[in-house]
Amino acid sequence: MSRKYSPEMRERALRMLAETRPEHSTMMAVIRHIAGLLGMSPETLRLWQRRYEVDAGVKPGLTTDAAAEIKRLQKQNAELRKANEILKAASVFFAKELDRP
Repeated sequence: MSRKYSPEMRERALRMLAETRPEHSTMMAVIRHIAGLLGMSPETLRLWQRRYEVDAGVKPGLTTDAAAEIKRLQKQNAELRKANEILKAASVFFAKELDRP
């Protein structure tokens, strides 16, 4: 699935949020304002802001790097399990061959 917004657009939007924050009473007001200027959904911008805060360590949560590492390890684990199953099946097959007269 292709991304609708480029990484440069994300960086620009987050920079605009930080610069415009003092002019508004709430973060949602800033998000709605910037989202309207950029022609995007406020929810998209809110999620980007939340992800940025977690990655920066401002808020608790799973960082983008940690999530990518977990995904990589899960994929590797699945591959190793599959290889292990193949090796077990092969050992059973060859054990039966040795038992034949």
